Amino acid sequence: MSGPSLRKQDAHSSIHESALNEAKELRSLLKKCLNEGHKEKALQVAEVTIEHWESRTLQHAKSEEEGLYKELVEENPSLQHLVIELTRDHDIMRKVVEQMKNLLKNDEADERMISLLDSLIIVDSIHNEDEMNKLLANKERYTKEIMEKGDEIA
Repeated sequence: MSGPSLRKQDAHSSIHESALNEAKELRSLLKKCLNEGHKEKALQVAEVTIEHWESRTLQHAKSEEEGLYKELVEENPSLQHLVIELTRDHDIMRKVVEQMKNLLKNDEADERMISLLDSLIIVDSIHNEDEMNKLLANKERYTKEIMEKGDEIA
């Protein structure tokens, strides 16, 4: 079962916004290090940035997939296609983070890392918007319809 904050649109949105804002700040810091020629510091920031994506965004994604998404599809099977799309977003983000880790293994914190971070931020932004406006908004409408039908029966 998913935690209550995943099922509430406002709380869930706050989780997304917080992680994404932190990711944007880390991207800016990495860019600054690269622009100023601080290779060692850039490598450290890149490592922290990857850790951030893995521990915040991708761990959150795993929780969604294992709990929230399954529960919502059980409640409303018509959401299956949307859940598949949202899970694909997570898969894309995992693959991009893996590419970043490969660059880091070779001590290659450079403009390619910035491009990968930009890609992650774009995919995550679109994903978050779809999740809020399509999945969770749909869940709230569906729950309201169930409640109204229950009132009609009673």
